[in-house]
Amino acid sequence: MLATMLLALAFGAPAAKAEGVDITRASLESSDEGYRLAIAFSFDLNRSLEDAIQRGIPLYFTTEIELSRPRWYWFNEKTLSASQTVRISYNALTRQYQAAIGGQLQASFSTLDEALSLVRRPGRWVVADKGTLKPGEVYNVEVRMFLDVARLPKPFQVNALNNSDWRFSSDWKQFTFRAE
Repeated sequence: MLATMLLALAFGAPAAKAEGVDITRASLESSDEGYRLAIAFSFDLNRSLEDAIQRGIPLYFTTEIELSRPRWYWFNEKTLSASQTVRISYNALTRQYQAAIGGQLQASFSTLDEALSLVRRPGRWVVADKGTLKPGEVYNVEVRMFLDVARLPKPFQVNALNNSDWRFSSDWKQFTFRAE
């Protein structure tokens, strides 16, 4: 009787959703400037990360993309690797959240959710110039987003290694793209 109850609990219970980031949309688009990444994420910050921002600790969210060209005779040829980082911080004096993309674009927001919209739905950024990819070739594309703990102040880097609340990332999402 006990064994059947344990089996029912093990196999019948729904699995708990892993906390982290889900990639809801990811695609490459050809434009006049080059190839742009269109991506969207779905996530909520846990209480520890929200507290960190409220206490003035900036958080860095990095999106990485890698393109490789499959080859039948050897390993895939790594064609491109790019990343973009969004920094979210809180200014207690102005009671405003600051968001900066790659250290260039900076904007102020009144709520954390508005500031995180730049992380959840970043603008289409150019990941490759027009001549980088060979027209007609098929490329394997991998993208992910994660909290970049290496950019945190040193005491928080140590804490992040030992605390699962600071492990915040998506899985690699893979798709193929035919260059135009």
